Amino acid sequence: MTWYVEEGIGETRAIEVVRDQIVAARLDWPGRLVAGQIEDAVLVSRASGSKRGTARFANGAEALVDRLQPDASEGAPIRLEVIRGPIAERGRLKLAQARPTNTAVRPAQSLVDRLKSEGRDAKLVRRFPVDGWDELFAEAWEQEISFSGGSLAFSPTPAMLLIDVDGDLPPHALAVAAVQPLAVALERFDCGGSIGIDFPTLQHKDHRKAVDDSLTKALKHWAHERTAMNGFGFVHIAARLKRPSLLDLITISRVGAAARLLLRRAEAVTEPGALLLTAHPGVRAKVKDEWLAELARRSGREIRLESDPKLAIGGGFAQGITL
Repeated sequence: MTWYVEEGIGETRAIEVVRDQIVAARLDWPGRLVAGQIEDAVLVSRASGSKRGTARFANGAEALVDRLQPDASEGAPIRLEVIRGPIAERGRLKLAQARPTNTAVRPAQSLVDRLKSEGRDAKLVRRFPVDGWDELFAEAWEQEISFSGGSLAFSPTPAMLLIDVDGDLPPHALAVAAVQPLAVALERFDCGGSIGIDFPTLQHKDHRKAVDDSLTKALKHWAHERTAMNGFGFVHIAARLKRPSLLDLITISRVGAAARLLLRRAEAVTEPGALLLTAHPGVRAKVKDEWLAELARRSGREIRLESDPKLAIGGGFAQGITL
C-alpha cells in the first residue's frame, strides 16, 4: 500500500491508495503546530502551583503545556515538544498540546517525511495518480456520506465527533448497512479522538451483538477502543488524536479550505492562455498574494482573479482565457 503526497499551494494533501481507491487521507496546512515538532517557546501563563500553563511559539501559535516543573515561570523561555496539533470545532479552537523536553530542536517535518517516519511507503508526486480527491473533499465539506438505504451525518462538537446513522431501511438492516461505510469514512477523513455513533435503537440484544461483530471486523486494522452498542444504539469509539482531520480543517475555515481547493483546480487547467480564477468575494479575500505568485510560477501563466457574489463558497472555478 502506497501513500501519495501532493505539495499543493497553501496545503499538502496525502492519500493511501489500494486497488486504485483512496482508502485513507491526510490534509496539512503549513504553519500550524505539528505533533513531534520541538521548538523553543515562551511560557505566557501558569496558575500558581499548577503543572499546566500556556506557551507561545515564535510563529505566534499557542499551546497548552503539561508537566511543568516547579521552577518554570511566566515569561521564561521553555523548550517544548508538540504532542497534538490544534483541533478546530464549531465556535472554538482547541489549542495544541505540548510538554517540556530537553531534546534538541526538531522543526516540523513535512507530511511526506512524517509518513515515512511512521514506516509508510510515501511518494511525493506532482498530481495524484488516481481520481477521487474532489469527491472525498466534497464529502468532508458536506459532512455527509450516502450509502444504499441510508446516510451518515458527521457533526464535530466540543466533546466529540458525533456520527448520526439515518435511512429508510428497518433499524437492524440500517445499522448493519452503515458499518462498512462508517469504517471507510473514519480512515478517509483521518478521524481520531472521541467519536460517538448514533445507530438506530435496536431492541433485541442479538441484533446489537450482530452490529458489534460487524464493527469489530470492519475496524480490525484501525487502532481504537470501543464500547459495545447500548440499548439506545449508541457506540463510543476512542482513537489516538495527533492532528486535525479533514473535517476539523474544513470546520475551522470553510472559506480558507475553498480558497485552497480553487488553487488546486487552477493547477489542473489545461486550456491555453492566462488563468482566470472566479470565486465568491469571501474566498477571493482569502487567496494570499504569495499563493497567486506560486501559482504563476508553477503554471508559467498570467493569473487573474475575479469575484462573483452569486457563487457559493465552494463553487469557485478556474479556466484558461485568451487575453
